[in-house]
Amino acid sequence: MTNFDFFIDGPIVLIYFCIIFFIGIWLRKYVSNVEHFLVANRGVDVYLGIASLAATEFGIATCMANAELGFKYGLKGIIPGIALGGSMLIVGLTGFCIEPLRNMAVITIPELFERKFGKKIRWASGLVILVGGLLNMGLFLRQAGNFLSITMGIGEGYLELLMTVILLFVGCYTVIGGMVSVLVTDYIQFILMCLGLVSITTVLIYQFGWKSILDQSTAYLGPDSLNLKLNVVYTLDRLILDILVAFASVLTWQTMISRVLSAKDSSTAKKIYRATSPYMLMRFVIPVFLGISALYFFGPQSYGNGKEILAMPNMIAQLIPVGLIGIVIASMLAADMSTNSSYLIAWSSVIYNDLLAPIHKNKWSSKKGLFYNRMIICCIGVFLLLYGLWYPLSDDLWVYMQVTGTIYLSSMSVLLIACCYFKNASAFGAGISIIIGALIPVSYLFLQDLSFSSTLVKNIGPYRFGVLSFLLSALGMFIGSLITKFKSK
Repeated sequence: MTNFDFFIDGPIVLIYFCIIFFIGIWLRKYVSNVEHFLVANRGVDVYLGIASLAATEFGIATCMANAELGFKYGLKGIIPGIALGGSMLIVGLTGFCIEPLRNMAVITIPELFERKFGKKIRWASGLVILVGGLLNMGLFLRQAGNFLSITMGIGEGYLELLMTVILLFVGCYTVIGGMVSVLVTDYIQFILMCLGLVSITTVLIYQFGWKSILDQSTAYLGPDSLNLKLNVVYTLDRLILDILVAFASVLTWQTMISRVLSAKDSSTAKKIYRATSPYMLMRFVIPVFLGISALYFFGPQSYGNGKEILAMPNMIAQLIPVGLIGIVIASMLAADMSTNSSYLIAWSSVIYNDLLAPIHKNKWSSKKGLFYNRMIICCIGVFLLLYGLWYPLSDDLWVYMQVTGTIYLSSMSVLLIACCYFKNASAFGAGISIIIGALIPVSYLFLQDLSFSSTLVKNIGPYRFGVLSFLLSALGMFIGSLITKFKSK
């Protein structure tokens, strides 16, 4: 059941698509080389950086994942947002790592690692970033398809078709204009996204009442759901992982750090981080509130047993009136397009700039470099479509995103800090750090679904696996570097 009207709301969504597509075509003339395509010729100012970073880090999958946290845990679902916003503010104030990184004028982080640790570590870093990044993004298309099929009233049998259509449009839009198109249209998407989220929140508060929503949440989830205290549901190991992932993301997550690398200078990069930090909190607060509202509307029984992530879009479909729901869907698509296109460019840049570096050696012509970047994006898109159709989600979506992100966040954050501030850091230590940091979360993903290990792995939990990945990755760097130092004496 949905209030979406194809004759009223449909044209609203269609007009938005047409505007974005034609802007992408028009901006193609400004993309003449690989640096234009991947980092927009490093011409991003503060305001464009804020809009772009905010729009990039909020897509349909992120909104659904955070709403799921609200549905299941109440206000405790905003804890990862507090960690992320706080980490971004600290890094923006101090310039920790991002200042020397931007001053090096690299396109990707592994490019910096080559200068400190050599070509092999650059290649290994690029590989682990690609694996972690693609797995992290793997379910974005499925969640976008779920959201659209529910809010637009399209049958579940058309999910695969919806995923394909979304991919084709985002892929074409990204391939045509690269980072230039993404950055310029992010202004439009940021405005639409804010309008949509404010509209939904206003309707919910008007219809239900703020106090009624929170009181009912307490009745369903218990009094602890309205505070940030740790309990048996939100444990210390989960909090530690939230902080580690947040801090590492701010330093090394490719779609975030690409805004640093695209900024005019390091001072601009720090201002972008400082100004965007409150938004990083709000990208959790509003979806968590939507999840709590969905719990109020449906009750805890309607969407249990792993279906909690579908509660929020079903609530939107039934509550948002005709006309407004078209704007809401357009705004969510705007956010999702910005996220997907930025992610496609991020992983394409790693493949081209780091994994293929031994092949092209920065000697390919601009035309050839652009062609291969666009082909890489197409290949990534096909993988994401197939993976999204195949992989069964067995945890919270946010947990899945944390675990897959940890595959590279754990070691890359260690390597970046060591590269900037640890004089004795060695290639041997970096190699150990990369192997350990990737092996632990990958082991969790595989072992949780095997009959002989699933019970043990699930008892340990993803949070302890994640924390262990960060700690052992740092320890591997330290011990490996010490061994290298002793050997050199």
